[in-house]
Amino acid sequence: MKRKGECSLATRNETNKRVIVLLLDSLMTAPLQKAISNGQAMTFKFLMDHGRFYPEVISPFPTMSVNVDSTLLTGVYSDQHKVPALVWYHQAEKRIINYGSHIRELFKLGLYQSMHDILYNLNNVHLADGVKTIHEEVSLLDKRSASINTLMYRGSATRSLKVPRIIAWLTGSPKTIHVNSPYIFSYGALSKMDPSNRLHYFWRKYGFHDAFSARELIYLIQENNLPDFSLVYFPDGDKSVHKNGPDDVNAIKKADDHLAEILNSFPSREDAIRDNIWIILGDNGQAYIEQDRNEALVDLRNVLDDYRIVKLRQGVTADDEIVLAVNERMAFIYSLDINQLSLGQVAKTIQKESRIDLIAWREGEKVHVISGEKEGELIFQPEGEYRDEYGQTWNIEGSHDILDLNITDKQIRFGNFPDGLGRLYTSFYSHEGEYIIITVKPGYELIGEGSPTHVGGASHGALHKDDSLVPMIVTGIESAPKHFRFIDLKEWIMSMLKQEK
Repeated sequence: MKRKGECSLATRNETNKRVIVLLLDSLMTAPLQKAISNGQAMTFKFLMDHGRFYPEVISPFPTMSVNVDSTLLTGVYSDQHKVPALVWYHQAEKRIINYGSHIRELFKLGLYQSMHDILYNLNNVHLADGVKTIHEEVSLLDKRSASINTLMYRGSATRSLKVPRIIAWLTGSPKTIHVNSPYIFSYGALSKMDPSNRLHYFWRKYGFHDAFSARELIYLIQENNLPDFSLVYFPDGDKSVHKNGPDDVNAIKKADDHLAEILNSFPSREDAIRDNIWIILGDNGQAYIEQDRNEALVDLRNVLDDYRIVKLRQGVTADDEIVLAVNERMAFIYSLDINQLSLGQVAKTIQKESRIDLIAWREGEKVHVISGEKEGELIFQPEGEYRDEYGQTWNIEGSHDILDLNITDKQIRFGNFPDGLGRLYTSFYSHEGEYIIITVKPGYELIGEGSPTHVGGASHGALHKDDSLVPMIVTGIESAPKHFRFIDLKEWIMSMLKQEK
């Protein structure tokens, strides 16, 4: 049903509207509703009152920003877009890829290679050629799109990143890097649009913060240069929730101020929502982390101390058996010689740790899942007699409780792990290698060598609903995506953009 006021404002034909997606890192439903009820997020409330609110949109797995953004832009999971997570092991190159989990890890892996992965390889090499982004498809429609501060941005134009001198000096990176981007492209201090935007100096994170993102979007509005599609990333919520926990409203209050500035840059707020379709969206949730450091942190080096683990600074050596790629509350664990060290063997070792939630590995077409807490084993693969709420069919054997599946008359309903079968299964086809996927229960976080920690705060990465569910606010259009999952958003957005004006 329409909310009060929607009819009088949404008078312009929907096909004439530009689409503006604001992606707010770690925006979650409970703290958003709390901030609104306390009068601290009145711009969010304005947009909700003149549109629709969807409290549970499902992020892809792992619930890390680069993977989330890739799915949003391509409309497929990582089995097709091939960006597995923030941290993963490249089997062909025999090295760990890290897009920026923590500066300690980047130093150990080598700053030059790490910066090359972040600034060039992520969008121009690792994101699969076989899938098209929204930006690329918009270009094929002879329309324009914009990317502001997003981690994933590949488009059909060629733009230059101007690497700040100190970063180029410290890392050995070239001062100019040519990338494939949308027609309108902003990426912090490396590629800004507004000449008067002074929010990009090194003490302001080189522009990778909410105020810079808002300023760049406002510049497009004031210059009457908004394209048909804009994707704008607001990163500040991630750090705030990591530090303060999942109930944090500090970043929401600040984001509300930026939203107010953006809407007020139009002749009126009514003009803003009449002439544009607004989609305000979180990227991933975060689960709380226990206060006691010894209890909260699951050190995989201790869990797997029977095996020789690759050290970051040394890289892979002939004596190593296992590679760890830790993504906060999930990890890939790789066997370097499957003939000598089977995944099932390593999985049984990990199962002794009761804080582990899920332990999964693939054998042929089947995925096996066990738990550090629950008894039994679940084995599943696609195309069987069981059907889930998204129309996917599965062959399932063993304990349904492992993935909290509720099955009645061969119809699957998901509990603590939304779209758990599809999200977990596709992750086993995201990159080459023999690996186990593990996650920890809410309250806990995985660590390896140099991993970031968030004791007493919050963290993400896992398959659990705490990590996976985010809110979405939509104004200016009557339609909705087929399902409320990130994988369904691209098709929905493109249906708006393909309308003839």
